Amino acid sequence: MTTYENLLEALPQQPKTWLVTGVAGFIGSNLLETLLKLDQQVVGLDNFATGHQYNLDEVRGLVTPQQWARFRFIEGDIRNLDDCRRACEGVDYVLHQAALGSVPRSIYDPITTDGTNIGGFLNMLVAARDAKVSSFTYAASSSTYGDHPALPKVEENIGKPLSPYAVTKYVNELYADVFAKSYGFKCIGLRYFNVFGPRQDPNGAYAAVIPKWAAAMIKGEEIFINGDGETSRDFCFIENVVQANLLAATAGDEAKNEVYNVAVGDRTTLNDLFYALQAALAESDKAYGQQPVYRDFRAGDVRHSQADVSKAASKLGYAPQFDIRQGIVRAIPWYVSSC
Repeated sequence: MTTYENLLEALPQQPKTWLVTGVAGFIGSNLLETLLKLDQQVVGLDNFATGHQYNLDEVRGLVTPQQWARFRFIEGDIRNLDDCRRACEGVDYVLHQAALGSVPRSIYDPITTDGTNIGGFLNMLVAARDAKVSSFTYAASSSTYGDHPALPKVEENIGKPLSPYAVTKYVNELYADVFAKSYGFKCIGLRYFNVFGPRQDPNGAYAAVIPKWAAAMIKGEEIFINGDGETSRDFCFIENVVQANLLAATAGDEAKNEVYNVAVGDRTTLNDLFYALQAALAESDKAYGQQPVYRDFRAGDVRHSQADVSKAASKLGYAPQFDIRQGIVRAIPWYVSSC
């Protein structure tokens, strides 16, 4: 059995209390679903800035009434220290997902991005430290690699940030490291690479590429590709991310106070992504016959991204279960039902 399979067997036998910030969001609601199905106690914190009540409602329909009764929701803001303290009371593990994502949004509004991603992060660190939680796992970002050209991306080698968002996520890592050294606080940062899957919002100006394209294809709308389509990313299915969070939270002290790449370790161009989505939709009787429309490159984007996941594999036991095509096949029914 893998490390993760062993963990999935062990957790229901010794339930813990988990705090998931950003619980009404894409990643947060998937974490909530998994934890409740494992009979864990879960506290959720969200201000609905980017999360949605319908994500919570969907999770409620996927778990038993007994499991849902183990969930306590707090509507609050990580920019408010009192909300953070209230959420951390009696918690064993923190999974901090709350943030304002999106490179373009941070370029348009760097002040709000900073206040949430840095000020809110610091509030959560202080509240979790004072509550004496067992561990603090937080969503870091592959944007931290900035202009460093080497592939695949290795945790120890980063470049200069290319957006305000990237700055905020790097500052998170610096603060976590300082809290570890100053207070003996146990943190793990997970550098997510282009996460996708069910409950990822396809709407709005800052929607991620896979749900945005899937929704547009289902509706028969045009697909726009920024640049020549040869920009590449290490797309990571949500269930891989859930695995990494649970492994990180419960890891031994020797694995703490580190950052880890969370990805598949592969690279897919936007052109290949287009055809993979097109093929998967065709199998779902949602054929899309148009060709993409190419336009200018987007400011702040890196050209290529691919992760080395060997550190997470060796120290956490991380073993991604789904590559991009397997993930798309699993996600397509949700995209179809949601459009």
